[in-house]
Amino acid sequence: MTETSTAAPADARELPAYPQARGCPYQPPAGYDTYREQGPVSLVELYNGRRVWAVSGHAEARQVLLDAATYSSDRVHPHYPATAPRFESARKVRNFIGMDPPEHTVQRRMLLTNFTVRKVQALRPGIQRLVDELIDAIEAKGPVADLVPDFALPVPSVVICELLGVPYTDHAFFEQQSRRVVTGTTSLEDSADAFAQLASYLDGLIRRKEQEPGDGLLDTLIAEQLSTGALTRRDLVDIALLLLVAGHETTASAIALGVLTLLENPEQLAALRADETLLPGAVEELLRYMAIADGVARFATVDTELGGHQVKAGDGVIVVISSANRDDEAFPAADAFDVGRGARHHISFGHGVHQCIGQNLARAEMEIALSTLFRRLPGLRLAEPSGQLPVKEPGGVQGIWRLPVTW
Repeated sequence: MTETSTAAPADARELPAYPQARGCPYQPPAGYDTYREQGPVSLVELYNGRRVWAVSGHAEARQVLLDAATYSSDRVHPHYPATAPRFESARKVRNFIGMDPPEHTVQRRMLLTNFTVRKVQALRPGIQRLVDELIDAIEAKGPVADLVPDFALPVPSVVICELLGVPYTDHAFFEQQSRRVVTGTTSLEDSADAFAQLASYLDGLIRRKEQEPGDGLLDTLIAEQLSTGALTRRDLVDIALLLLVAGHETTASAIALGVLTLLENPEQLAALRADETLLPGAVEELLRYMAIADGVARFATVDTELGGHQVKAGDGVIVVISSANRDDEAFPAADAFDVGRGARHHISFGHGVHQCIGQNLARAEMEIALSTLFRRLPGLRLAEPSGQLPVKEPGGVQGIWRLPVTW
């Protein structure tokens, strides 16, 4: 059965597309209003003509994400909906976020202890030193600075390299390939090539580590899982690829977009500066409001009901995170940015068994990066109008490609 033959029920109407481009980098696409106007669940059309269910209601989104038995994450299955051409190449990468329990559970448990609150707490001093060093360099260089390559990208990139045991000296290579993987407009061929280059690099690194062990997470997985047969070499390469790419691209976008959002909302930035206890909640509100991950895909394994619609087995389902996070029933005045809101029930990290394993680390990196930057550069401001900043393409990690600032 081909992917386009597993569409949602036939509908003669012209349907809105998914995904759509953002006009403002921290706002959902204007076209997503159409989804919500049709209710919490509605039909949309993907790039290849496949019709799938878009879930824009917060309660319904949590329902889908929580029910892994009814809504599968299995990326290699032909029913899994690819929302951009690049996701076709991702079908070949078998890491745990593209698996269902119990297979997913086994691999996730191998990693959990490395991303606990306690583990991340121990990393905070090192993150703080790194952030201070980067700001030292920015100050020494003087304005204007581009905070994407000078700050937002190296913070999570250095941290994930040290955590995994990946040489940061290779960062230019894996950052370039990661960008090809997560950019929405990357062609299937380019995405496949980027995956292949990253896999080859990581396979070589793992083989070297087998001969000369270090003290990173990859070394632990080699000793405890690969050598015992609990993981195959391909399994370990795919896990490493996921952690390396997701470990820096998403958080880098969140830091850069967080700076922009706060600069564009000066009264909220002033409130945060006046009361540092607001910081954790402000990060949650930024995560809700910006929704770096625009949406996640699933497919129905059985006939079911969702938001008043009959969903058939094989139907594609897209949880539109950026829209569900703007549901007024879950977040009163949801389109307002409010650092005092208390928005921890957002779904930017997902929900249920697939909730982001690195969320504690991402929160710590954002808290330290944003608070330190605005404390040390109190006059920070945009060096060009926000409307001129290049917005990342739909179908990938959302954000901006550059962020020129002065102070």
